[in-house]
Amino acid sequence: MILYLARRLLALAGVLLAIAAVTFLIFYVLPTDPAAAACGKTCSAERLADVRAYLGLDQPLWRQFADFLGGIFTGRTLGTGQYAVQCDFPCLGYSYENSLPVWDLLMDRLPVSASLAVGAAALWLLLGLGAGVTAALRKDTATDKALMVGAVAAASLPVYFTSVMLIYGFIRVAGLLPYPSYRAFTDDPLSWAANLLLPWTALALLYAAMYARQSRGSMIEAMAEPYIRTARAKGMPERTVVVKHGLRSAMTPILTIFGMDLGGLLAGAVITESIFGLPGIGRLFYGALVGSDQPVVLGVTLLAAFFIVVANLVVDLLYAVIDPRVRY
Repeated sequence: MILYLARRLLALAGVLLAIAAVTFLIFYVLPTDPAAAACGKTCSAERLADVRAYLGLDQPLWRQFADFLGGIFTGRTLGTGQYAVQCDFPCLGYSYENSLPVWDLLMDRLPVSASLAVGAAALWLLLGLGAGVTAALRKDTATDKALMVGAVAAASLPVYFTSVMLIYGFIRVAGLLPYPSYRAFTDDPLSWAANLLLPWTALALLYAAMYARQSRGSMIEAMAEPYIRTARAKGMPERTVVVKHGLRSAMTPILTIFGMDLGGLLAGAVITESIFGLPGIGRLFYGALVGSDQPVVLGVTLLAAFFIVVANLVVDLLYAVIDPRVRY
């Protein structure tokens, strides 16, 4: 297991390096001039040249990329002389829009996106797995058909439509919940949950529908395996057969997509955060795209890639916990 983990960590580093290289090339080979974006619209030619030198854009592309990677691991100094600025480890550069370190911006927004992702994930797992397993155990019955019709209907609704309907129904009409605004969990757990309940629900309805269909198919296949018949023949309680043997086997494909979905959401849910006004990474990413703030876009892209590859690694390790056959 240790050797396997070491190989996977090396592969993870290689994937992140490749993503960093591709993302860097995309943003620095495009016709848009990063120096012009940083300098502003009313920028003279002399000022533009100074900004280009300050950002290191007058260096060869390979040198720029090497400096960028070095800044991530050791920090770097931007500019020279009296205008030099020290960018501490891990340095992802400075935002063109507000001149703040990109890393600080990401870490300031990460708790919001993490709260949204973790809460929504817990809700959609509960709803999706519950509906899928119930439908599988009552295959071809009215309950099965009703649950699957509901799953198809929920999956067909765009998240922005669901979000608007939730706001209108629970806030404007019923007045049951406050309009979402992020509160730190450590400050007030109840207020934290109340403000995030509607965003959680909007995301959970979409994902739960997909998980219900996936878990139903996996559960039906698992319950048809010979070891299930053997377990029943030994006189095991049906609950033990379903949970310990059936559900455990059916969880393998569910775990795969869960890792990808959660890793992606940790990097921000752009539409959900924008509609509910949550200051998360997704909203930061959208604003950076609109404003051509390339360091922020690059930083969010790398952070998203990091979460996804780490989630895949964790999922692969959990396979061995769920299915002992994977260890061999």
